[in-house]
Amino acid sequence: MIRVLLAEDQTMMRGALALLLGLEPDMEIVAQVGRGDQVVAAALEARPDVCLLDIEMPGRSGLDAAADLRERIPGCRVLIVTTFGRPGYLRRAMEAGAWGFVVKDGPVEELAAAVRRVLAGERVIDPALAAAALGTGPSPLTDRERDVLAVAGDGATIADIAARLHLSESTVRNYLSAAIGKTGTRNRVEAARLARHNGWL
Repeated sequence: MIRVLLAEDQTMMRGALALLLGLEPDMEIVAQVGRGDQVVAAALEARPDVCLLDIEMPGRSGLDAAADLRERIPGCRVLIVTTFGRPGYLRRAMEAGAWGFVVKDGPVEELAAAVRRVLAGERVIDPALAAAALGTGPSPLTDRERDVLAVAGDGATIADIAARLHLSESTVRNYLSAAIGKTGTRNRVEAARLARHNGWL
């Protein structure tokens, strides 16, 4: 039996995935969590073969949880299953150690096949997303520019950003200016919107 952990913040979606994958004759759902910061503890306890992770979850992103799993449970395969098929997310997922990346709008049979394939050591990537990722290229933003832009995108003032990230206001302005220049946008709101759309934040 393939031991599967599901990490999905939407209760109905998590339940449906558990029910449908549980019908597969060779799969067993050994753990379910609704928060990203619960993934590693649940995986250490349940010892799954494959973890299915959503990207945007409370507590910790699925991308961060994937990196944690790679470090703490190297034999566990991670398959990102998300609504957000953004090119930057795909690149970041692969860098975090994920073995696959699929979007939720596919048939459950394809998801079950993807679980089997990543367990067998294959990489599984949604073809349309792979093509988009190649066309978009890597994020031009540094980690700090990404941090500042993420906070700025929530409508925070320069002073708020500086306080939240423990930076000076002039440093925040410099990071925002660099991010705006690198994204080719006119202001920080546009830069944050573009960066989110491309999966860089």
